[in-house]
Formats: sequence, structure tokens, C-alpha cells
Amino acid sequence: MKDKRILYVSSEVVPYLPETEISSMSFEAPRMVNQLGGQIRIFMPRYGNINERRHQLHEVIRLSGINLVINDLDMPLIIKVASIPKERIQVYFIDNDEYFKRKATLTDEDGNLFPDNDERAIFFAKGVIETVKKLNWSPDIIHVHGWLASLLPLYLKEYYKDEPLFNESKIVTSIYNQSFDGTLNTDMHSKIKFDNIDDQAISVLDKPTYNNLMKVAINHSDALIIGSEELPEELTNYLQNSKKPVLDFHSKDDFSEAYTEFYNTQVLG
Repeated sequence: MKDKRILYVSSEVVPYLPETEISSMSFEAPRMVNQLGGQIRIFMPRYGNINERRHQLHEVIRLSGINLVINDLDMPLIIKVASIPKERIQVYFIDNDEYFKRKATLTDEDGNLFPDNDERAIFFAKGVIETVKKLNWSPDIIHVHGWLASLLPLYLKEYYKDEPLFNESKIVTSIYNQSFDGTLNTDMHSKIKFDNIDDQAISVLDKPTYNNLMKVAINHSDALIIGSEELPEELTNYLQNSKKPVLDFHSKDDFSEAYTEFYNTQVLG
């Protein structure tokens, strides 16, 4: 992994949010690559329940200040950054007052999904890509974790398909059993279509369930990792039929060798 550039894009990362399968692996995998001499960048949303003072987040003025168009509305992009103590790892945070100021991650205090989670996912995907463009940093691998990040493969392969910075980048998506009930906003399909993304690429998002979101991510990834010991049967079957390299589940205690080999042989080839 020495000198390889790997971009990690996750809906949650330890130590900024509580420990889950996603937040743990979104920390452990980059730490491993960092220790092996690779170059990494980590991106996550700046939810309002992340303590900025405790984690010493600060705005990066030179990266902030552009507007992203989401469903015909201009939404300002704010970029913040922090360092994970003792690891010499920087984490970039995608922020916007409208989408991420509330003191919660994905649901309200009653456990209901926020009605604008669809727009937050679009904003996050576009925000990460626009920021990496500003950094002029061309990743060898882009590794995606969590459903709020799951539109990134779609946007890279469709909306940004002519962006030379990502010409050689390979996309890996980890599929977890950390899902949600019901659907996201049923207007999600038309909001993505507003970006001139091919209707066929998002046809399943007429019904934006967790499984359908992950199917879109699978379709637009180059390789896949099973991130949970058990997945919904529908997704297990979809993965098996994808004809793409798939790495079986490994826990955070024994993933290191398997991930390194998978990156080197199946992804970078």
C-alpha cells in the first residue's frame, strides 16, 4: 500500500461518533493504510452533534465558499478539518447549516428519518468530490462506507464521468447491515434526475429503500466488501450476481491482511 492514495468516504467515523461497524471500520481501514505508508484522506458529514470544540474542528476557508446546486437550490459548502489524536490522520467534514446543523445524525429524537436525508446524501456526495477536486488529489481507490455516502459511486460514474482527476480511480463500497426502515423521500429520484443523471441508472430509486440505495452503489462500484456478518438476503443475492470482485466479511480484528490483498489484487489489479 506504500504511496497508494486512498480516499475514505463515510457516513460516520470513530472518534467523532459512537462506535458501530461502520464508524469503526471507517477508522481502522485508513489507519492500517496509513501505517503501511499509503496516503489517505477521510471525509464525513459534520453533524450538529459532533462537538467541534472537543475535537478541534476548524473551517478551511480556501476549500469553503462554493455553492452546490441541490434540486435547483444553491446550497453553500463549508469544509472543516480535524486531526485524529495520536494517528496523524486528517478528517475533512462536509458542512452546511441547512443540512447538518441539527443536533442529530440521521433521525429525530423519536427515531424518524429526517425528510431531507435524500438531499443530504446528494449534497455529501457532491461536496466530497468538489473538495477533492479543489485539493487536486487524485485517489487510486475511493472506499465508501454507509448509506448516506452511497450516492458517491453514482455521482462519480455519471455526473463527474468526464472529470480527469478520477479517470484512474477505482471505487470500493462496503455493504453493511446498518440500514433503515421504510424509504427516504420519494422525490429522491427526480432530485437526482435534475443533475441529468441517466434515468436507467437510478430507476430503482423510485422507491428509495435501503436495499435499493445499496443496489445503485453496487452497480457503480468496481469492487465490493461485505461489511457485516449477515446482510439482507436480497443484497447478498444481488452481490453474488454483480459479477464484480467481492471480499467476504472480516471483523475489525482480522481484516488487515485481507483488505490489503483485496486492494492490491482485485481492485488495483
